Amino acid sequence: MPVTLTPDPARLKARKAGYFRLTATAAAMLAVFSAPVSAQTQQTQSNPNEDLLQTLRDKGVLTEEEYQALKKKYETPQAPAAAPAEAAKPSEEAKPTAPAETAKPAAPTEAAKPSAEAKPEAKKEEGGGVKVKVGGFIELAAIYRSRNETADVGSTYNGSPNAQSTFPYPSNPNYKIPEFRGTARQSRLSLLISGDADKNTDLAAYFEADFLGSGTTSNSVESNSYVPRLRQAYATYARSDWGAYFLFGQAWSLLTMDKKDITPREENIPMTIDAQYTVGFNWDRNPQIRAVKEWDSGFSLGLSLESPQAIIVADATPNPNCTTALCYNNPGGSLMNSGTTYTTDLAPDIIVKGTLDRRYGHFELYGLARFFNDNVGGANYTVASGGVGGSTILPLIPNKKLDFQASFLWGTGIGRYGSAQLADATILPNGQIQPLPGLDWLLGLVGRPSDKWDLYLYGGQEEILNSASYGKFGYGNPIVDTKDCFAGGVYTACKADTQRVWQAQLGGWWKWYQGKAGMMETGLSYSYLHKLAFAGNAGTPSTNDNIVMLSFRYYPFQPAPAAYLRPGY
Repeated sequence: MPVTLTPDPARLKARKAGYFRLTATAAAMLAVFSAPVSAQTQQTQSNPNEDLLQTLRDKGVLTEEEYQALKKKYETPQAPAAAPAEAAKPSEEAKPTAPAETAKPAAPTEAAKPSAEAKPEAKKEEGGGVKVKVGGFIELAAIYRSRNETADVGSTYNGSPNAQSTFPYPSNPNYKIPEFRGTARQSRLSLLISGDADKNTDLAAYFEADFLGSGTTSNSVESNSYVPRLRQAYATYARSDWGAYFLFGQAWSLLTMDKKDITPREENIPMTIDAQYTVGFNWDRNPQIRAVKEWDSGFSLGLSLESPQAIIVADATPNPNCTTALCYNNPGGSLMNSGTTYTTDLAPDIIVKGTLDRRYGHFELYGLARFFNDNVGGANYTVASGGVGGSTILPLIPNKKLDFQASFLWGTGIGRYGSAQLADATILPNGQIQPLPGLDWLLGLVGRPSDKWDLYLYGGQEEILNSASYGKFGYGNPIVDTKDCFAGGVYTACKADTQRVWQAQLGGWWKWYQGKAGMMETGLSYSYLHKLAFAGNAGTPSTNDNIVMLSFRYYPFQPAPAAYLRPGY
């Protein structure tokens, strides 16, 4: 027996009403877009929108309430009669895309229109106010070294050969002792304050600090109370109409490789966990005054005058009246660290750098001039030194999937600017300073297989190219007794002048949280470090180290930075 299904009348009526209303709305919109385009035609014909709505109401498709609502919505007011000369012209306001605007007067010219883009400029004319941006990260790092350096997250790549806490040679008991350390001291806080003085002038101040400073009472026994350390503190004055800016304060040296142009906070810092970065990387952070000019062609030129210091190592002091404390080094005085020494400098280091940016890479050339000063027998002596260098970043795979970088610095008295901190100069038999020739280089690959992963591989070397030996004086003297640097020797009597340090380092960062609350990432790195001394009368001392570091970081103040835009370390 066939079964007859009877639909629910209420449901059928609701579905039908919804269908008809959707059809009515579509039909009404179609009528709007097919409306006549002439103001004269609109005046002579009835409103097609109203006719259609009346038909739909008469057919029962629309209720009276729906009809009145749609009629009010699509009602087109009549435009005033146009002047005879204007009647033949098509009216912008009469276009079917905007029937509700036909009664408005002609649109103003572009010059008279208020531009959304022009609003910030108008505000900038009067000064755009001051913006404050807080940055930084919290870090917990774990460190393992196969040789005990008694060092925190910044490794010692060279160090004094006869010190107890250093990169040890085989005679040092620490050579046989591994080292493990946990630290949160690289946690960082930064503050950027910027503002527009007018439409052409931008002002900014930047401050950055971590906790890698050490006070006289600092220790890791119980409270782990270490002191803040100034990293950067500088201000910039930039003029867009000049294409130039001025910087003064403590910042990364102009010698440091940049990612593009010569832009503050865009330095190309290695992505390592190690706060001493990697061997072959040329850098320092010091007080300076800098001027930079940029051109639309992608070329930039910078000049910087930077605070000097030197690393002077002498196998012997030739003049009894010229001791280390008096001639070229002095212990810190007022507001300086009395536990270290400061060279007697005469003038700032001078650095000139030019950069060129193209689609296929970033290129830099730079020159360095330095001036060493000492006093011998009551007379001051000054010797000039310096070097030249360059760097590049080349995209091997587009979209920053794989970048290659290379840099070098060659000259005399350049040791200060390398991560290994080799000697800048030594002392001649007459007591004057002799700069040492050196060469630093660094190669690197940085890969980004996905938004969550940053991988890196660096290999670099710093070397003093030639010894400067004069009898028992100088540096790298072959008659120096090196027997106490080998196993079984007395490490406090070890005399070894470093000739070469090289390192290979690989690692990566996994950004496992990226969102509105910032970014969290984990990093892991491994490096092999090797140091070789100049040969002495007992042979050529050498040493090595294996370093593993693990890091957990939280950047609460900013979204996840792309690897290429990672904040400068």
